[in-house]
Amino acid sequence: MSKRINVNDLDVYYSDFLAVEGVNMTIEPRTVTAFIGPSGCGKSTFLRTLNRMHEVIPGAHVDGEVYIDGDNLYAPGVDPVSVRRQVGMVFQRANPFPTMSIRDNVLAGVRLNSKRMSKSDADDLVETSLKGANLWNEVKDRLHLPGSGLSGGQQQRLCIARAIAVAPDILLMDEPCSALDPISTLAIEDLIEELKREYTIVIVTHNMQQATRVSDKTAFFNIAGTGKPGKLIEYDDTATIFTKPSVQATEDYVSGRFG
Repeated sequence: MSKRINVNDLDVYYSDFLAVEGVNMTIEPRTVTAFIGPSGCGKSTFLRTLNRMHEVIPGAHVDGEVYIDGDNLYAPGVDPVSVRRQVGMVFQRANPFPTMSIRDNVLAGVRLNSKRMSKSDADDLVETSLKGANLWNEVKDRLHLPGSGLSGGQQQRLCIARAIAVAPDILLMDEPCSALDPISTLAIEDLIEELKREYTIVIVTHNMQQATRVSDKTAFFNIAGTGKPGKLIEYDDTATIFTKPSVQATEDYVSGRFG
């Protein structure tokens, strides 16, 4: 069940520092939305507010609202852990748990949520999740081996399998291909195309071509200078952002004139 995200007047702070200012955005279910913009403009910070992952940094807090299908993630009494169960995250560097087998890596999030399941249910979930991440055929005969023994691209797909095993509604991906070779990147991009049938996906990317290939909508963030907050400059259909943006700064960035 993919979900709609509504963001209203969101400001993100690290202690007193305003990192991202005044974001308003609606992300439709079963779409891929790309966040682009120069380094340090708040893309990843904003992405992490969508599952409260930024709160792992002491002093981080927000003003404003993030709704998922009408439920405010920041309402009093909302448990950040349950938010992260609903909104999965895949990081820039593949981070399988090095001491765990491939099988245990897939099940790690589910076990963290203390769900007890029979071995046959666990086996089914491992297979479904690895198939969902397009990795099953490559690893099905070595599920007991460490996840860290896989190639970089396989490790990233293993992390995607781990994320989808807990049955989230939304998948956040923070530059999931930046450390990968072109073949592995293509595999992840194909996978994103498949996953959006079931999930709402938000991806941060520095790769303009990737944004045009995988996303339905693109959000361009920018920053006026060091120490200034990142801002959402323009948000539209990806084709529009890359061919007829309405803001000059967007055009300069996507055409490579700065950034």
